[in-house]
Amino acid sequence: MKPKIQDVAKLAGVSPTTVSRVLNNRGYISEKTRENVKKAMNDLNYFPNDIARSLFNKRTNLIGVILPTTSNPFFGELTFYLENICNSLGYKILLCNSLNSISKEEKYLEMLMRNQVDGIIVGTHNQGILEYHKQNLAVVAIDRNLSESIPVVGSDNYDGGKIATELLLSKGCKCIIHINGPAELETPTILRQKAYENIMEEHNRPVIVYEIPNTFDRKNQREIAKKILDEYPKVDGIFASNDLFAASFITEAKNRGKNIPNDIKIIGYDGTETCQTLLPELTTIQQPIKLIAEASINILLREIEGQFSNIPLKTCLPVKLLEGKTT
Repeated sequence: MKPKIQDVAKLAGVSPTTVSRVLNNRGYISEKTRENVKKAMNDLNYFPNDIARSLFNKRTNLIGVILPTTSNPFFGELTFYLENICNSLGYKILLCNSLNSISKEEKYLEMLMRNQVDGIIVGTHNQGILEYHKQNLAVVAIDRNLSESIPVVGSDNYDGGKIATELLLSKGCKCIIHINGPAELETPTILRQKAYENIMEEHNRPVIVYEIPNTFDRKNQREIAKKILDEYPKVDGIFASNDLFAASFITEAKNRGKNIPNDIKIIGYDGTETCQTLLPELTTIQQPIKLIAEASINILLREIEGQFSNIPLKTCLPVKLLEGKTT
């Protein structure tokens, strides 16, 4: 049978109330009493009931995180930083992979709320989920527009698109194509495409955009790469909105005997540690993923404390060019 708080109190020679005060760090407790209680807990292999403590403290110290998929290097690295930061602050995370399914996301959201999480960080595409619009719900979105009242944290997508396009132009590229996800998602990341379009128009160059319908499907990525090379055999510049798109295009281009960067210059986006390790030659726009995680948690903690009126609704963090051998 699992030991109870009364068993700890009896062994330590104190009242159950004193044990509770030690567990919750409330009120004055002498160091000797604290040591006796901790020794009794250790001897009995007693672990406090987090559910009971959450009822007492009116906090669960749980944060829900809903992402499309942690198999994506960007979201995987983001999860790493979110978990580390939360752990250092005494929070645990409940991680949900929605695969961009609105029904799955709604079920996860309901599950998180049933578990009384203190706050939620969302990185999925789905809009129009009514629960996100409830007042006093601590929610922060990462590069996603969920509601006009929900703060969004992300990198400077427009500047990233501008840097990438201008670099390809400076390298002498004449036919530059942009590869992106579905435009109808209307996320802040569409600003990467907007910057590409503006810069190309300023230089009187044709705007050519290809969308990958299923963003995380490698087969879709390769099919789009094949389509681009079939329809635009003279393409000499590619700006991909993430590193995986860029990697898929590089593979297909090399299969057709193209030399990178002599024949085609390629720039990706994200600059995760995974992609830098597996494809170190890729020129990419690096997002400050650790800073995004820190800013998201800082804002969420303010919301958890009830500060909903004085928080920034838009947080835009600087990007950095990592120039490799693909340009």
